[in-house]
Amino acid sequence: MSRVHHSGAQPSQRMLRVGELIRHVMAEMLSRGALNDPVLDRLVVTVPEVRMSPDLKIANVYVMPLGGGDVKPVVEALEKHKKLLRSELAHKVALKFAPDLKFRVDESFEKSARIDALLASPAVQRDIRADDEHDQD
Repeated sequence: MSRVHHSGAQPSQRMLRVGELIRHVMAEMLSRGALNDPVLDRLVVTVPEVRMSPDLKIANVYVMPLGGGDVKPVVEALEKHKKLLRSELAHKVALKFAPDLKFRVDESFEKSARIDALLASPAVQRDIRADDEHDQD
C-alpha cells in the first residue's frame, strides 16, 4: 500500500489535529505558570496557533502577550525554556517523536488591524458608497 505524501499547499488533517493538541498543551502550561521565568510570570501569553511541519517533527508555536506589547522578550524566554516545554509536551501528547519547538511572533492581530484601518479609510468608504448607489440604479 502506498502512502500519499503531503504536497505542502495545505496542511493535512493530521497536521492540523496535532497542531491543535500542541496548542492546547502549550496554552495550559503557560496559563498555569509551569515556567519559573520573570518575563513570563508578569504577562499572560496567548498561543493562537501551532503549525506543524509535514513530518510532525517541527512545531511552529505562534505566541503573543495578551494586550500586545513587546513580544521579543517573551519569545526569548520561551526559547530559553524550550527543553522543559518539549519534555512536558512529550508526556502530555502521545506522538512517536516530540516535535522541536520553534517560537514565532503571531502577526495576525497586526494584519487584521491594518485591514480594518484600510476598510475604514475614506477612499474605501467612498468606493463602497459608490458601489451601493450603482447597485440601486
